[in-house]
Amino acid sequence: MSGPVQPGLTADTLLRAYALGIFPMAESRDNLQIHWIEPRQRGVFPIGGFHVSRSLARTLAKGQFQITTDRDFRGVLQGCADRPETWINPTIEGLYLDLYRKGHAHSLEVWNGARLIGGIYGVTLGAAFFGESMFSRETDASKIALAFLMQRLQAGGFTLFDTQFNTPHLASLGAVEIPRAEYLRRLKKAVEAKARFNPPGFRPDYSLAGLARGRSLVETAPSSAAESAPSSTGPAPSGKRQRKGQTS
Repeated sequence: MSGPVQPGLTADTLLRAYALGIFPMAESRDNLQIHWIEPRQRGVFPIGGFHVSRSLARTLAKGQFQITTDRDFRGVLQGCADRPETWINPTIEGLYLDLYRKGHAHSLEVWNGARLIGGIYGVTLGAAFFGESMFSRETDASKIALAFLMQRLQAGGFTLFDTQFNTPHLASLGAVEIPRAEYLRRLKKAVEAKARFNPPGFRPDYSLAGLARGRSLVETAPSSAAESAPSSTGPAPSGKRQRKGQTS
């Protein structure tokens, strides 16, 4: 289900729309018209239900990456839009940058040295996380982002991870589809709850079992520096039409 967005669209309007189960998309980068989308079948990721494939396990075992959050939101947004066909036009980009500045949009980045090789961004409202798009510049980079995002959402108390659409790629990683009515029931409950994207004391669990279950480690007495600095974890030890731009 879709319809044109009315003039005067703002970041606050987007938040109200998300709370009702709808979200905006553009037809293309150069098309200024924006539409409300409300899928009949909604893609969701069960919290703690991420599947680690053999190829991803091998990539994770190499540990040649670094994970950060909210360090380069604009870079992740631009990485998601950097493809021949995209639903992210300048209006969409500006709106999500506003949401980021308001604390309702977040990014998780995957780095190889100083190079941003993948990431994912989304919107938070209560205990709901709405995954918008992700990208890869190296093999499995977006899968790595999803694995560490799942840990973070579970540690922060999120109850709903909305992927909006489902794809064979996402389904292979554990995403499922649910009817609109069931989604709205879960959404209402999640929006009324509380969660934190950057929970105090959060530390990822780099083990494959931990990543598969979304498990994390939470320190009981985090330092003030850990609470105020952007989340960053060093290299892991070894051992819509265009479907919202979801990539492998």
